[in-house]
Amino acid sequence: MIGAGPAGLAVARALAERELPYTHIERHTGPGGLWDIDNPGSPMYESAHFISSRTLSGFGGHPMPDHFADYPPHRQILSYLTSFADAYGLRDRIEFGTEVRGVEKNADGTWTVTRADGRESVHRHVVVCTGAQWHPNIPDLPGDFTGEIRHTVTYRSSEELRGRRVLVVGAGNSGLDIACDAARSADHAAISMRRGYWFIPKHLFGRPVDTIAAGGPHLPMWLQQKVFGALLRLVNGDPRRLGLQKPDHKLFETHPAINSMLIHHLQHGDIDARPGVVRTEGRTVHFTDGTSDAFDLILLATGYLHKVPVAQKYFGDEQHPDLYLSAFSRDHAGLFGIGFVETNSGAYQLFDTQAQLIASFIRDSRHGLPTAERFARMIRGDRPDLSGGLKFVDSPRHTGYVHSDAFVKYLGKVAAGMGWRTEGRPPRATSVRQEAVAS
Repeated sequence: MIGAGPAGLAVARALAERELPYTHIERHTGPGGLWDIDNPGSPMYESAHFISSRTLSGFGGHPMPDHFADYPPHRQILSYLTSFADAYGLRDRIEFGTEVRGVEKNADGTWTVTRADGRESVHRHVVVCTGAQWHPNIPDLPGDFTGEIRHTVTYRSSEELRGRRVLVVGAGNSGLDIACDAARSADHAAISMRRGYWFIPKHLFGRPVDTIAAGGPHLPMWLQQKVFGALLRLVNGDPRRLGLQKPDHKLFETHPAINSMLIHHLQHGDIDARPGVVRTEGRTVHFTDGTSDAFDLILLATGYLHKVPVAQKYFGDEQHPDLYLSAFSRDHAGLFGIGFVETNSGAYQLFDTQAQLIASFIRDSRHGLPTAERFARMIRGDRPDLSGGLKFVDSPRHTGYVHSDAFVKYLGKVAAGMGWRTEGRPPRATSVRQEAVAS
């Protein structure tokens, strides 16, 4: 297993619960992946918080503590991940400070993993959990901008923005956070968006918004779009009065923009909303509506590629690897990947379910059980519709995008059909005998 971020830890627990032997490799000096702001190359920044609430974000059997914030800051998330690793005895089994140079498939179907120092080990299965937010997507800006341009992967603190005229390009959740940092700290701040978005506040009626959605009532998608769309229009008003574009899609048809503060800063004149960039000229940026403005710094909040440098030729598409249930290689038996799913909810419970399925599949394969062959056939041929009835916008990020409710429901259906669990157990509650009973 490669990587000891959230996905890697979920897989390690699932394997340990079944007393399956494994090797766990992590290039950093501790667990946590990108949530450790000191991990070289991490995209983490000081103002980062979870965009799903603590209530719905913990791993099964190990919820986030009640004293955490509704939307925990990055240091609380790192402390949660390290406590998870310690609670299940995972830390001592990780080869820290070890980078993987490459993964190669052998003629007999096994896999050779080569470390940066040249050491090799051979495995029947490889689970790649290297994460999907390490390799920035950097578009070309037309023209010749003479100020500074960099991707937000390099951004850490609002101190970098003081005394500067800053343009943030992109409206992903990190882009919105950083735009709000700029609104508070920069001499002048603007955010450029190619399309209009639905901005979902983090709290409604004093509660984290995702807990309201999860608590029901569970409405048909068309009715959810109508009801919650009307509610957002009531809460936020007409976005055009703030310089924003009207959304060109229905609610939930893009990755949710969950942010309560951008609207606030637009209402108070702390930041300007701009459409897409047409060209740059010196320090001047020209926009699609014919306006222009001068900037010292352009921060590209333009997302990431799902690169898997250690095994790219086996994972295929850098934008979205074609994995069954976003976890199982369709073309290469014994190869798995977690952390590449794009969906509209918190990821950790999804990672947990995927990890449980991987570990159960490996266990049943080792014992030659008929469930293993049945599931292997599904990996090769099953292509379920996981859109939840939505037509996602045509953009690279939404290639392979799944609707969380539909995804969770289908994962549960598949697991039930195999007699597999979908959630890890509390610490010290696992035994081989319990697993046999549960399965």
